[in-house]
Amino acid sequence: MKRTNIGKIVIITGVTQGLGRAMVDRFHELGWSIFGCGRSKDKIEELKKYYGNTHDFQIIDVSDSQQVSNWANDILNRHRAPDLLINNASIVNKNAPLWKVTVQEFENVMNINVNGVVNVIRALVPAMVARKEGMIINMSSSWGREGEAELAPYCASKFAIEGITKSMALELPNGMAVVALDPGGSISTPMLYSCAPQYVNESPTPEMWSHHAIQYILNITIDKNGASLTCPECM
Repeated sequence: MKRTNIGKIVIITGVTQGLGRAMVDRFHELGWSIFGCGRSKDKIEELKKYYGNTHDFQIIDVSDSQQVSNWANDILNRHRAPDLLINNASIVNKNAPLWKVTVQEFENVMNINVNGVVNVIRALVPAMVARKEGMIINMSSSWGREGEAELAPYCASKFAIEGITKSMALELPNGMAVVALDPGGSISTPMLYSCAPQYVNESPTPEMWSHHAIQYILNITIDKNGASLTCPECM
């Protein structure tokens, strides 16, 4: 990939592993300025060491609205609203029938996967709306469009993302768009290993996925506002 997007800004949540970490590498190759966050102190420090001052990575729990607000204000005070916002941070519950999922675990999944997305939108999208420009990608899942046994909390959270996206699309000004994006098929991430380890060895790595997925994301046009999209699968 060529560095053809000097000056473009992307904000990505959940950059410490899996798809988020792979997206960082691809956007770097394309010349974007990256602002990313994650909860792992060690992995954020690794990103800072690897990329130096080229990009900006912070330890943020997206379920904490004050942390997100402070992070967003810091970015916007020093730079401008992003061209692209990718709400990627999410977790999955331990496999179990819904009636065996504890209150705390259900709340944890919803707090990260749903409240976290809303916190980021609340903190960053007003600046994008003021510019009347920008794209928001809410990472969804095939399990946000159909159910899966023993993953009801995760499915519920991704169904919520689909609904949030469609409602938000009706609220954005001309020149902006928000889409719900299913990564497309199984990808060999820590999350897949947790909930469906039988598919890990036969699934593409996040690095493989990111090479075609980022091009797909960058080709999404504003006329897709509100759409539920799916990245083409790679093997």
